[in-house]
Amino acid sequence: MSYIELVLTAFGLSADAFAVSLCQGFEMKKEKQLSSAYIMAFFFGLFQALMPIMGYYAGMSFNRYISEIDHWVVFLILAYIGGKMIYSAFSDYNYRHGNRTADLLILCIATSIDALAVGVSFSFLQNNIYFASAVVGIITFTVCLVGVMTGRCFGSRLGYRAQLMGGIILGLIGLKILLEHLGIF
Repeated sequence: MSYIELVLTAFGLSADAFAVSLCQGFEMKKEKQLSSAYIMAFFFGLFQALMPIMGYYAGMSFNRYISEIDHWVVFLILAYIGGKMIYSAFSDYNYRHGNRTADLLILCIATSIDALAVGVSFSFLQNNIYFASAVVGIITFTVCLVGVMTGRCFGSRLGYRAQLMGGIILGLIGLKILLEHLGIF
C-alpha cells in the first residue's frame, strides 16, 4: 500500500469519528476549556490507531465474527447516544451532566470498529502495522480536533438546536452504517 493510499484510508476511517466529534462539539459551550476538545480528539485518534493493530493480530477468524454484528452494534450505540442528545434538547435533562467519559469511550469503540477490519486487511498486504496505525491515529486526531472545534463554534450559536441536530446526525450515521452492511444502501 502506498503512502497516498494509506493517507486516504486514514481519512476514510476518520470520517465517522469526525462526524461524532462535530456533534459532541455542538454540545460544548464556546467558553469551555480547550482541553476537552484535545482529550476527545486524542481518544478518537488512540482508538483508531489501536484497532488496526488488534485486527492485524486477530486475523480473519476474528473478523468473520465481528463483521456479522458490527453494524448492529454501531447502529445501537449511535442511536442510543443520539437519542439521549435529542431527549436533552427537549427536556430539563442535561446530557452534559451524564457520564461523558463512558459515552466518549463507547463512541470511540463504535467509530473504530471498521478500523479493526482494516487491520486484518493490512496483515494480508504485508504493511508495517505500527506505521500505518500511527498515520491513522494522527490523521484521526487532527480531523476530530477540527470537528470538535467547528461544532463548538456553531453549537454555542445554535443552542438547543445544535444538540437536536447532533442527536439526529448520530442516529442517521448509525442507520447509514446499518443499511450499508445489510446491502440496502
